Amino acid sequence: MRGEEEGKQGTENTPAVTRAVCLCRQAGQAKTLGLRPQNTKTGRMGRMVEVFDFNLITINMVNERNIKEKKGDELIRFKGKYIQATGRRKTSVAQVRLYKNGKGLMQINGLKAGKYFSADKVLVINQPLKLTSHLRDLDFSILVKGGGKSGQAEAIRHGIIRALILFDQNLKKALKAKGWLTRDPRKKERKKPGLKKARRAPQWSKR
Repeated sequence: MRGEEEGKQGTENTPAVTRAVCLCRQAGQAKTLGLRPQNTKTGRMGRMVEVFDFNLITINMVNERNIKEKKGDELIRFKGKYIQATGRRKTSVAQVRLYKNGKGLMQINGLKAGKYFSADKVLVINQPLKLTSHLRDLDFSILVKGGGKSGQAEAIRHGIIRALILFDQNLKKALKAKGWLTRDPRKKERKKPGLKKARRAPQWSKR
């Protein structure tokens, strides 16, 4: 239900911000956040309704959500020896660290893989791990920079493949059969002066 606007003038103790009558869900949220009502007002059917500052409710809800998100995304601290490899694609460079005897954790630039990339990009990253059956027993700490999400995902895959080969040379044959070992050299060609793109010329007009 919507709150009825009461006005924009505050009292001596409250700032001059929009205040409204909190009804049902809004009043419950305000009380959950520990806010006190600014005033009371007679609502429909003669019932007394508590008035809250909607700006304070919004600010507190946003702060509470941010705290929960930060708690959910705590930085994973990997311990022990690791195998390091570098992967590249287009203008993206990924530094990959492989930790043995892991639990299948993967952290990319301080975030979980599912939060840094969309689902289709996560599938690209996990391709070599699924092929070699190491999806659940290795941990990865990855730093990637440059390019877009597509280039970064393929750079990470390239780095993971190189790390897996250093981890176990017997995996090389299966990975090579997929053509993932070679660094893909394809890049966007630079624009040329007088042209619209790398090779696209302006439309020619006879007159």
